[in-house]
Amino acid sequence: MHHLKKLLEKCDQLYINGHWLKGEGEKRVLSNPANEEFLTEIHEASVEQVELAIQAAFDAFRTNDWAINKGKRIETLKRIAQRLEDAKDDLTKLEVINTGKPYNEAKLDIDDSIACLRYYVDLIVEKQPRRIKMEDGSVSKVHKEPIGVCSLIVPWNFPFLLGMWKIAPALAAGNTIVFKPSEITPLSSILFTELLDQCDVPDGVFNLVLGAGKGPGEALVTSDKVDKVSFTGGSETGRKVIELCAQSFKRVSLELGGKSPFLIFDDVDADLAAELAIYGAFLNQGEVCVASSRLLVHENLYETFLGKLNEKLQKLRIGDPFDENTEMGAIISKEHLAKIERYISIGKEEGATLLFGGERLNRKGLFITPAVFTNVKQNMRIVQEEIFGPVVTVQSFRTEKEAIELANDTKFGLAAGILSGNQERAQKIAGELKAGMIWINSYHTPYVEAPWGGYKQSGIGRELGPEGLDGFLETKHVNTQKSVESLGWYKF
Repeated sequence: MHHLKKLLEKCDQLYINGHWLKGEGEKRVLSNPANEEFLTEIHEASVEQVELAIQAAFDAFRTNDWAINKGKRIETLKRIAQRLEDAKDDLTKLEVINTGKPYNEAKLDIDDSIACLRYYVDLIVEKQPRRIKMEDGSVSKVHKEPIGVCSLIVPWNFPFLLGMWKIAPALAAGNTIVFKPSEITPLSSILFTELLDQCDVPDGVFNLVLGAGKGPGEALVTSDKVDKVSFTGGSETGRKVIELCAQSFKRVSLELGGKSPFLIFDDVDADLAAELAIYGAFLNQGEVCVASSRLLVHENLYETFLGKLNEKLQKLRIGDPFDENTEMGAIISKEHLAKIERYISIGKEEGATLLFGGERLNRKGLFITPAVFTNVKQNMRIVQEEIFGPVVTVQSFRTEKEAIELANDTKFGLAAGILSGNQERAQKIAGELKAGMIWINSYHTPYVEAPWGGYKQSGIGRELGPEGLDGFLETKHVNTQKSVESLGWYKF
C-alpha cells in the first residue's frame, strides 16, 4: 500500500510527450464511495495542456517509427502487459477505492484487461495484407494502416477495463493516442501510465489528460489534429460527440447506453432464473451499459419468479467492497445516487409498483438496495430510459411475438438475454432481437475474441475482436499491373 499512498499524493498527474506534468485546470477532490472518505486531489488539464498532448501525439505519429515498426510495437506491448501482471493487485485496489465495486469484480476487470492487451498483441502478429489476383492479370493488396491521432474517452463504471478495450487495439494498430478517463475515476489510469512509462514507449505515443467533458473532453473531439474519436458513455454526450466529429468527417466510434431486456421462458427453473436475473441486473451495482434492467417473464412463470427474486434479494450482501462475501458495493457518487433515487420516485409517480428495495442503507457510504418494479407499462420512463443503477422492471408476456415486441420497443439496442430450455426457439428469437450482443442461457460475459457494441442509439462501431482492431485502422487498396506496357489496351 506504500506505493498506492505515494500515487494518491502525486501532484504531477498528466503525462504529455513522455513527461509528467501538474494539471493547470480545475482541481477535483476524490473520495471513496464506500466510506465517503478523502482519497486525493486531482489537478486536471487545462485546454492548453490538452492541445499540447494532441500536438505531441500528432508529432509522434509523423516522426516516430511506432506506426511502421510492428516488431517494436509487439515487444513494447508485451512488456506493458507483464508490468500490468506484476501490478494487478495494486490496480485492483485502486479500482475498488475509486469506484466502490466489490474487490472480486475489480480483480476480474484487471485480469480481463491484461488478457485484452495480450490478445491484440497476438492479433497484430498474425495480421498480413490481403492479396487478390485480378482477372486482368494485375495484383491487388489490401493494406490496413493506422489512422493517426486517436482521442480515447471512457466513463467511470469500468475505468481500467473499458480503457484497455480502446488503448490495446489503438496502440497495437500503430496509432498515437490521447487518453482521458472519467474525471471521477482516474486513479488506475495514472498507475497504468506509470507502468507504461517504464516500458520505453516513444515520447508522444501515449498521453494521459485528466478532466471533465466540458473543456478537456471537447478539445479532444474538436481538434483538427485528431483523426479518430472513440467514446464510451451516455447517449446524450455521444450525440454531441458525433455532431462535432461530423463537421470534419473525423472517424468516430461510440459505445453508448442500453436498456437491455432479459427474456425468461417458462421451461426454465425459477430459482436459477432469479439467480441469473440478479447477476444480469445488479452486477457492478447495476452501473453497467448492458445491465438486464428489463426482465420479461412468461406469464406461466411470472408469480413464481417474482417470489424467488424477492427471496434472493432479501439475502443479497451489500456493503464493504473489500469483504470477499460482498455481492454489491457502493454507488459511484452522491450525484449518481440522487439520480437513481429520482428515477425510483418517477416510477412510483407513473403508477408502477415498487415490489422491493430502493432504500439507502443505514450506514456510512453510498449504498442502496436493488429496486424492483412491477405493474409497469411500456411507455413509462423507468422502462424506456437508462437509469444506470440497481433498478429493474419486470413485465410478463404470453407469446414469443409479444416478448420480441416488448424487447425491441426502446430506442436502445445494446444487449439482450434469453433464458430457455429450447435452444431452437432461443436461436430463432435471437435472430429477431435488435441488439448487438445476445446471451442465451448466460449474461454479461464479454469475450475479447468477439465484437462488443450495439444497434440503434446504443452506438456506432464495435470494440473487441478483430472488429475492435479494424476500428483503429484505415483500409488502403493498392493495385499493380505487371508493367506499363500491359496498359496498351487503355486508350481513348
